[in-house]
Amino acid sequence: MYTYSKEHLDYLKKKRKKKRTITFWRLSIVLLIFFVWELFARNHMINTFLFSSPSRVIQTMVSLIQSRELFLHIGITIYEVFISFVVTSLLSFFIATILWSNDLLAKIMDPYITILNSLPKVALGPLIIIWVGASIHSIIFMALMISLFVTILTIYQGFISINPSYIIMLKSFGASKWQIFQKIIFPSNYDTIIAALKINISMSLIGVVMGELLVSKSGLGYLIMYGSQVFQIDLVITGVFLLGVLSSIMYFLLSLLERYFIQKKS
Repeated sequence: MYTYSKEHLDYLKKKRKKKRTITFWRLSIVLLIFFVWELFARNHMINTFLFSSPSRVIQTMVSLIQSRELFLHIGITIYEVFISFVVTSLLSFFIATILWSNDLLAKIMDPYITILNSLPKVALGPLIIIWVGASIHSIIFMALMISLFVTILTIYQGFISINPSYIIMLKSFGASKWQIFQKIIFPSNYDTIIAALKINISMSLIGVVMGELLVSKSGLGYLIMYGSQVFQIDLVITGVFLLGVLSSIMYFLLSLLERYFIQKKS
């Protein structure tokens, strides 16, 4: 049976300790923010009508649970983000692969992708509603427009940053384009693809919320918009808080995926 050396055990111990320290401080910062926020609210140091408080946010969440609205809004937003994320990830990977495989096409399309990525998508909101309709399709389309081009650029830059000498070596052995991609390009870009997925999930969430603010009658974006319209700041901040929780869960899931690929790579 294999046994670790004392030096390796010390290294693993330090690594676990560092991980616990990071987790501790992450949680401590969040708890400190909520504690100070609640303290200021209870001592009337801030206007709770404008800034609410953690206790009022909890009361609002309990009220939404009792009315069976909370999980409906969360579920709809998760569904829209999931669809947007999957469609964008597949399209981005496919388009980035096509651009890598065809250098001439990549040079032709480069300015167009850059311009489309820099366009203010919010300004296109009314056009998107006219083109697609005031429905879930326009929300997903909005998220797609926001996340697609930046994800394509991230993956493509990773593909073309591989050391050319590796590709030349494989070509000297008669490797095809697909074999080069399969053996060198894709395995060498696990980190880049994970980074692109992290960007994609955050941009998809932003796009979905923006779409919900414009056309939806359900979802967390709608909850925020409705709260602002009726001056229920507790509802607005509850919606923002739930978006933060949802974003954290998505980040955690992608971190697990990243850990899996790192272990597979090593």
